[in-house]
Formats: sequence, structure tokens, C-alpha cells
Amino acid sequence: MAMIESAHHRGSHRHLLAAHDAPESDDPIDAIIVPTVRPAVYLKHAVSQARKLGCPLIALASGRYYQQGFHDLRRACEPDTEVHALIVADPADLALPALRTSTVPPPELRRGTDTAAKRNLGLVLARRLGWRRVIFLDDDISVPAPGDLRKAAGLLGTYSAVGLSVGGFPDNSVACHAFRAVGGHQETFVGGGALAIDAGHVSFFPDIYNEDWFYLLEDDGLRQLAVTGAVKQHPYDPFRTVERAKSEEFGDVLAEGVFWLLDEGRSPHEADLEHWRKFLGRRAMFLRDILAEIPGCPADPGEKARMAAALRAALRRHELITPELCVRYLRAWRADRETWRDFVARLRPASSVEGAMERLTLKGRPRLAALHLAGRTNLTKKLEPLGGS
Repeated sequence: MAMIESAHHRGSHRHLLAAHDAPESDDPIDAIIVPTVRPAVYLKHAVSQARKLGCPLIALASGRYYQQGFHDLRRACEPDTEVHALIVADPADLALPALRTSTVPPPELRRGTDTAAKRNLGLVLARRLGWRRVIFLDDDISVPAPGDLRKAAGLLGTYSAVGLSVGGFPDNSVACHAFRAVGGHQETFVGGGALAIDAGHVSFFPDIYNEDWFYLLEDDGLRQLAVTGAVKQHPYDPFRTVERAKSEEFGDVLAEGVFWLLDEGRSPHEADLEHWRKFLGRRAMFLRDILAEIPGCPADPGEKARMAAALRAALRRHELITPELCVRYLRAWRADRETWRDFVARLRPASSVEGAMERLTLKGRPRLAALHLAGRTNLTKKLEPLGGS
């Protein structure tokens, strides 16, 4: 059956990437960084990758599992593997700059996760340590061939970021999953779940869905970006609750609206009120078109009901988004780029991971804990809070 194209949606942005079948590089990888909220046993694959690549693993953790300690991490660790785990009790405790993009959206349109804060914390650690070749890897991503990470890191001399092609379960928003389910032509892009970065490049992750797309974006367009190798996304149910669709809609609108311009060879500077009026209309029609196709799609009745509920929730959130809000957000994002650049310029170099962890929390809020694990010999080291200043 032929796939459906939509006049209101671009199902692929892959043409914006430079595809490379690169050889494995001998250049060392400085670290693998994994933001996580899942039990520590989910880090087992990333730990294995770090051991094979001979680099440290930095786990940036939050959630109830990590407040209870790292007892199950002993099952995830392997001999001769260097693991540094940081527990983030509250993103507000981190000594990161206040960003306008976090407050521009009304509360109903905010994402409500700490993913961006943990990714930014990883950028700070890398910057203080002078790391240049860093791999961001999500805890639900597996790497069939570790050499693919070396391929991606080896391209960082030419590109400032290199994504790995995500196979397995598609890595898309709820709306794009639904579009595929009704027969739509929908591909995936590269993202923070499997991304090699040159940490010397100054950029940040805004607190919004598709934060990785904005990290890869410059004021005037997408920066030099390549894709190589392959990773595998573990399956999940995008329609399990409507909350996912609600929390994604604002970020999906902003990112897809900017990439609509990039697809046409235009600049993000052209994302003015008129552009957003047109794009918001297209987005609403796109969501309604999917809803109209759900009854005839091959999914089972229960999944159809969940899919329809998610799309209706997204539409309700969509009604809160105005062209003026989109323009304000992009203006705030540009201001935040300057704020982040100034912040990074003031960071002090560190000679060790432990040293780089110092002064990561605001004064009076020492609710960040750290654990250094070296092989199987130091797994019972007590977690101590790091004092902030």
C-alpha cells in the first residue's frame, strides 16, 4: 500500500543531513553521557559501551529510583569501567543560568521534565574538562556495533555534531507516530538520544520537547550536521496516556515550524507572525486529518481509541498556541543563546571529573549527590551531598 503524503506536514527532514559511511576512527572518545530517570539497571548497555570504547560513563540521574541509592547499579557495572553518577534532586538546584525560554510558555504548554537540564549539565561537565568528543546516549537506546560510535566521533573534526540513525522503534512525536499508523510517510531525524557532539561548540538545550533540534540550530539555520552508523530504540507505547501528546505539542509546533523553513532553504529569521499564522493552520489541519483517518487504520480498537484521545489532547493544547507566542519564544531562544555563551565563557577548567562536579549547585541547595564507581571494587561507596556555593 502506498504511503500517504500530507500537504500540511513534512514527513522527512533527512535531506538536511550529510550521510556518511565513515570508517572507524582511532580518535579517543572522551565520555558517554546518559541522562536517565529509570532504575540504574537500565544503564547496563551504556556501561558496556563505555568499557568497550575505553571511556568514562557519566550518568545524570533523577527520579525516585535514584533518591533511594544505587544498590542496583552494582548489577549494571563491569570490571575496569569508570562510571560517575550524579543525582539531581531538583533541576532548580543546579548552578545553570536562568533561561527565558523556560518561562515564555504558559504553564499549560511547558514540558515538565528535567531532560534539558541534565543535558545542559553534561555540557557544563564536558566544557570544564576540556572534552571535545562526547556521546549523548539515552538509556533506552542500544548500539549493535560499538564501532559506529567511533565512526560518529571521528567525523567531529568536520562536523560539530553527528547523529546515529535510529532504527528499531521509530523515535518520533506522538502526532508523527499517529501519522505513520494511519499510513503516512513518516521518517525519523537525528536527536539527543544518540548524538556525538564537539563539546567545544557552544550551544544549549532549551526546556522544551525537541530540545535536541534546537541544540543543533544556529540563528540562521542548521549547523553542519551528519548522520552515520545505527542504533536501536527500544519499543514504547506513544499512546499510553494523553499526557505525552499534551506535553509535546508546543515543542513539536516550534521545531516543525522552523524546519519547514529549513526544508525550503529559508532561514529561521523568516519565522515571523505571518509564517506562524500559516503554519499553525497547517498543523491543526494535519492533526484533524489524522483523526479522520484513525477509524480506517489497521490498528486494534483499543489502540485506535488511545490514538484518537492523544490527538484530541494535542489539538486542545494546540489551541493555546498563538503566532505571537511562537515569535516571542524564538526571540527568547536567541537571547538565551547569548546568555549561555556568556555563562560558558566564565566556567573554570577542571582536571578531574570529581573537580568538575564541584560548585554545580546553588548556594544553600546542596541536594546533588555523586558516586564514583571504578569496576567492582568501589560500588558500596557512600553517597555524599556536594556542597554548593
